[in-house]
Amino acid sequence: MGSTAHHDREGVGRRDLIKRSAALGLVAVPGMGLMSACASSGGGGQSKAKEGKKTAKNPLGVNDTAKMEFVLFDGGFGKEYAQDAVKIYEKDFPKATVKFAATQKIQSTLQPRFNQGNPPDLIDNSGAEQMDMGVLVGKTQLADLTPLLDAPSYDDPSKKVRDTLRPGIVEMGQFDGNPVWILYYAYTVYGVWYSQKALDSLDAEYPKTWDEMLQVCEKAKKKGMAGWTYAGKYPYYIPFSLYPMIGKVGGREVLDAIDNLEPNAWKHPAVKACFEAYYELFKKGYILRGTPGLDHIQSQTAWAKGEALFIPNGSWVENESANVIPKDFDLAVSAPTGIDSGDKMPFGTIWASGGEPFIVPSKAANPEGGMEQLRIMLSEASSKNFTAKVKSLTAYNGGTSGIDLTPGLKSGVAALQLAGSNVVNPRLQDWYVQLQKEKIGVSGLGEMMAGRLTPAEAIKKIQGFADEAAKDTSIKHYKHQ
Repeated sequence: MGSTAHHDREGVGRRDLIKRSAALGLVAVPGMGLMSACASSGGGGQSKAKEGKKTAKNPLGVNDTAKMEFVLFDGGFGKEYAQDAVKIYEKDFPKATVKFAATQKIQSTLQPRFNQGNPPDLIDNSGAEQMDMGVLVGKTQLADLTPLLDAPSYDDPSKKVRDTLRPGIVEMGQFDGNPVWILYYAYTVYGVWYSQKALDSLDAEYPKTWDEMLQVCEKAKKKGMAGWTYAGKYPYYIPFSLYPMIGKVGGREVLDAIDNLEPNAWKHPAVKACFEAYYELFKKGYILRGTPGLDHIQSQTAWAKGEALFIPNGSWVENESANVIPKDFDLAVSAPTGIDSGDKMPFGTIWASGGEPFIVPSKAANPEGGMEQLRIMLSEASSKNFTAKVKSLTAYNGGTSGIDLTPGLKSGVAALQLAGSNVVNPRLQDWYVQLQKEKIGVSGLGEMMAGRLTPAEAIKKIQGFADEAAKDTSIKHYKHQ
């Protein structure tokens, strides 16, 4: 999701994570399918630019006189970072002309051009008007980005582009197998967010086991502070810490089984243990009173004011709550607390994944140019420029040295370093939007955390929802390879 900033500058009035996730390039919004379904591949098409000569400086064989067209989603990340990268392209190919445009209306602007067979060469397919990725892939309207991933990286010819990327980026761009259709440019860290200052004031360290978590919450309660709050109206925020906890306790295969909609996946002992742990927060009175009635902004504001210690969220929270987080808050994020030393994965196991999906259309006139522009954006300099300007990490694994990082970003980088290869990436919210949002989130987890369902009842209900989705032939099903 990576989009620290996407929706906030467009107005916090968008109360819905799904709209937001679309803005972050995570999901195709249900109902957009109707518009996208008309993505026919008819039309006259456009003539392809002749390929240029492949050289060490031009490994993709870009035609150095061909026009390159780049359309960016104009959201909270702004357009400056992309314009800066375009200048590098123009410097590298002085005879080429680049046509750059930024719009919020990706679908209405570009769908007709896909239909006519004359799409741009590079698109940031994001925002509330994101084109449905599944439809584009299904209709073979996207170019396979493998040539880009296998090309030498911009900074170091001895390293391929794919070897410079953060964990999970390549896999996220795949649908059912090998070709990589999407390159997610931004990178989001999910987890438990808190004020280091508040934690220090309790004379406590971040808890690694659930017993320690309950002790810290008890200390907070004695000082008049709730242990936790969350977006009660949108309880699909709870998984940002709960899912990686399930992975930590039971191993990645438990999350994969859940994503794959396998029978009884939710009945795994690790799921039961984690649901019971979270339910204990409710039973012991460690959740901020009134939380089930709060939306994401209200819960974040209460947390920023010190009414609650912990909140499950993604790294966009730093930008989204910038106006309410006190100067001396010392924002931090941590991987979820586990159960105990019997957990399958080590402490530090965290959910982090890509946002901001860039695509090169298969019918682009200059696909090599589109991929080269992405190769430039995945250089250290362009990555640093993005991070410095928009408070978000990129898919490039590095690019933070020498930048004055904000507290949340610095903490996110440290959390990723601690995680190492123990990064999980549950796909439910990308693959099955309604299931994740309405059913598991609102009807399952939301009801349990409000004390209206026991963990056993919540698991039974959620497993039922997953089974329904697995049998529903009207939705496309995806599987981990």
